[in-house]
Amino acid sequence: MARPGGKQREWIDGFLFVGNHLTINFLNTRPVLEDGPRELLPNAEAFGRWLTAAGLVASGRAKIAPPAWLRTPSAARFMQALREFREHLRAAVLAIESGSLPNDSFVQEVNQLLTLHPRKSVLVREGGQLVRKYPFEPDEPEAFWALLAEAVASLLAETDHSRVRKCEACVVHFLDISKKGSRRWCSMNICGNKVKVATYQRRKRIAR
Repeated sequence: MARPGGKQREWIDGFLFVGNHLTINFLNTRPVLEDGPRELLPNAEAFGRWLTAAGLVASGRAKIAPPAWLRTPSAARFMQALREFREHLRAAVLAIESGSLPNDSFVQEVNQLLTLHPRKSVLVREGGQLVRKYPFEPDEPEAFWALLAEAVASLLAETDHSRVRKCEACVVHFLDISKKGSRRWCSMNICGNKVKVATYQRRKRIAR
């Protein structure tokens, strides 16, 4: 996995955001490297930083700040459950990338989260019409479960699975939203240019 060196929109506070989907950006918080997995969410404090980097926590025009519950004793239990779910999600994404569907137990797990933590919606006036919006107010762990469950359900049921891929040059996953659907790398800035340069140099050596 490449070190931080891409554009600001890709690397924020040590976290990579190239997945084009909340679910995949969340999955990429534990990249599996050659020497083993690297945990980017070891505790609630790190998770708060990720929420901030992802732009998921804000209160009106106030400065974005991690939710208060991340500093409570129950936060550690929440983080353990969150990391376990992320690994179940990894197996589901790997299945999708291989051309299969996630197993029934994972689908059941997502359905249970959708039932236990339904996402709230409100109607707001916007431009002379009513618009339905889904506010995210992370005043308790369940708020994130609702957001994540909806995001996972969206990935499983509302995206083209052939566009869910792993970078050809590293361990990062992404959803290809390009028009041609031919994206091969997590980012042109991180891996794409590196691969192209290596290919060019290899061709030069062969041509000599």
